[in-house]
Amino acid sequence: MSQPQELRALRGEARDIHRSRSPSIPSSPYRSVQHRNIRTHSMQTGRAHAAFTASTHATNVRGDTLCVPYNRARAGMTPYGQVRHNEFGFLLTEWERVMHTILVVDDEPDIEHLVVQRMRREIRRGEYAFVFAHNGVEALQQLNDDDSIDMVVSDINMPQMDGLTLLEQIPKVDPNIKSVIVSAYGDMKNIRTAMNRGAFDFVTKPIDFEDLRVTIDRTLEHLKMLREALALRDKLVALQHELGVANKMQQSILPTTFPETDDYGLYGSMTPARDVGGDFFDFVNLPENLIGIAIADVSDKGVPAALFMMSSRTLIKGAAIGRIAPEDVLAEVNDLLEKDNSNAMFVTVLYAVYDTKTGVLEYASGGHDPPVLVRADGSVEALPGTGGIALGIAPMFRFEKASVELERGDRVVMFTDGVTEAADASGAQFGLPRILESLKGLSSPCHAKKATEIVTDAVEKFVAGAPQSDDITCLTLCRH
Repeated sequence: MSQPQELRALRGEARDIHRSRSPSIPSSPYRSVQHRNIRTHSMQTGRAHAAFTASTHATNVRGDTLCVPYNRARAGMTPYGQVRHNEFGFLLTEWERVMHTILVVDDEPDIEHLVVQRMRREIRRGEYAFVFAHNGVEALQQLNDDDSIDMVVSDINMPQMDGLTLLEQIPKVDPNIKSVIVSAYGDMKNIRTAMNRGAFDFVTKPIDFEDLRVTIDRTLEHLKMLREALALRDKLVALQHELGVANKMQQSILPTTFPETDDYGLYGSMTPARDVGGDFFDFVNLPENLIGIAIADVSDKGVPAALFMMSSRTLIKGAAIGRIAPEDVLAEVNDLLEKDNSNAMFVTVLYAVYDTKTGVLEYASGGHDPPVLVRADGSVEALPGTGGIALGIAPMFRFEKASVELERGDRVVMFTDGVTEAADASGAQFGLPRILESLKGLSSPCHAKKATEIVTDAVEKFVAGAPQSDDITCLTLCRH
């Protein structure tokens, strides 16, 4: 019997015990408490993993019987609900199946306490439940015993079975479990290996728990979309169903919060077309006051474009952490995409690195439109292109970079060809000149969101209701 089945059986047994007894605890909202010892299946690694050596059953005023594995309850969490003590010292829980169960695999002895402490709000809200293993062998046993696990967060270097080997084994247990790898900062070799073995994303050590929350949320959102796609795939009778799934996948990886500091601000928006393309934008914090900024457009439509888009975004993020120069980032991503590109897809990318203290912006283009510079005095100019090709087509291409120094109040507006090629009913395109004209005269105060909205509003007014054929994406950087 699996652990969840055993707990459910004990829950029913405790309910029967409660119904046969009349005493109650007047001052407590819980009528009766019964104790019972239980054991789980031992790990086959030789380590005694009969962790749940005792449990507490309680019945609340609604008559629900509650079960809490005792050693997990002392830590304040279980995979089945959240724990508190009543005035009699008994461990009690509200029986509530949490939304997502996450397996954390790490041989660090303090990792369980640290994760539970730093994620306590999400645990209390019932968003996450965490279970833990100390190496890949234990993790596989957990995955085989507990089919409620949704995702795995795993370290790379561990005894008995390391994280990279574990990544190869997870699909054999459940191909739909998503994995996030924890890597040393700048360890691009292991990060690339992890991505090739199926990792969805990665975080670096020392762990930034805010970044981990964002990564977990994105991974679970993608998992949700993937499960919906798999459930609907056999029922799709028209292309529009598939495009709807792709749209959700596309939206799930876009940033929803934007940095706004004393030094700079960023804001982006993406209006998807009915026939979904593959536009995306992203940014990543880098060392020494730098921030990496990317805007991209994937070829093709629908689910293939959305999947290629997700792969491109992850590779750009990984390369950005390992390399600072924008031309080197594009070169590395280009080579990685070209190796496994059986569908001959490609992505145009503008990748920039901005120094938030000096105001210097370095950028390189992979077949993408160059950005537009709006000075604080309202003057506008198109920045020079760098002559690169789209990524994923030709290996070993040497990309070039350009740079510009932003004064306070200056803005750089980046966009995809869905803006320049937006067409009205007659077929006339919006074009670069109209972008420049719409931004001309824009002066201080410097608001990244305002500049982005000026461009998208101008496009909407120009097309005047004509059908949208491509995603319209715009991203603005402002130096304060």
